[in-house]
Amino acid sequence: MSSAPHDPFYSSPFGPFYRRHTPYMVQPEYRIYEMNKRLQARSEPSDFLEASKIANMCGFEDSDNLWWDAFATEFFEDDATLTLSFCLEDGPKRYTIGRTLIPRYFSTVFEGGVTDLYYILKHSKESYHNSSITVDCDQCTMVTQHGKPMFTKVCTEGRLILEFTFDDLMRIKTWHFTIRQYRELVPRSILAMHAQDPQVLEQLSKNITRMGLTNFTLNYLRLCVILEPMQELMSRHKTYNLSPRDCLKTCLFQKWQRMVAPPAEPTRQPTTKRRKRKNSTSSTSNSSAGNNANSTNSKKKSAAANLSLSSQVSI
Repeated sequence: MSSAPHDPFYSSPFGPFYRRHTPYMVQPEYRIYEMNKRLQARSEPSDFLEASKIANMCGFEDSDNLWWDAFATEFFEDDATLTLSFCLEDGPKRYTIGRTLIPRYFSTVFEGGVTDLYYILKHSKESYHNSSITVDCDQCTMVTQHGKPMFTKVCTEGRLILEFTFDDLMRIKTWHFTIRQYRELVPRSILAMHAQDPQVLEQLSKNITRMGLTNFTLNYLRLCVILEPMQELMSRHKTYNLSPRDCLKTCLFQKWQRMVAPPAEPTRQPTTKRRKRKNSTSSTSNSSAGNNANSTNSKKKSAAANLSLSSQVSI
């Protein structure tokens, strides 16, 4: 008797009651599994050589950037944002980058000496909305395998909150990773090889990352603080092929137009309403004053009539 496959996404041919859930709509963690596979393929030399050959055939020089752009297009929305929160020696840090800067962020991880990168999600919670799916994982681990300056495995632990679009592509809209702690693991074999060399042991005892992030990635995040406001200039330069000076002139001119020509009509409407209210109040006050004057005049007339009558009667 054959047992069913152990694949969690196995679809049984015996009807809907025995069928597993579809990988995209019901299990968004499968997208992280696919991302890990894509990142693992990036670290393989054969995959990179094949991508570089295709890029050279198409006339492109930088195949590495093309690969990361394709990676970000596959897993991130066009308006996606990636946020990292952690605490360094000089205080807490929080960096948020847009979609155009996300490919470069992942490439800096590998440029800092990382040969393998993948994410492990444990006990994550899913919540479904009208147009999105939110995955909240309080026990997320980012595992990076470093080949330089020494062979080290770094486990960065924290909370990962992902928001996916509820469609067929199911790409990430927001990525927020809050780092709590990290561990750097050195194999015992390397320690045993250099047990008699105190200088090497001292070097092995030093951390090669800061909160699980390499210096390449940290410097890039600091640079993104300057690059993020310049996205409008870069997109205009890419779209219209203008010089940097012309892009700056057009952007400043458009911002000047927005400042000089604000929506003035909506501001006039409440003033006219106020004037109407003032006129109405003044008219009511005038009418009330007129009524009071008429009442006083009538009272005076009645009093005068009473006086004349009384005088006539007394005579």
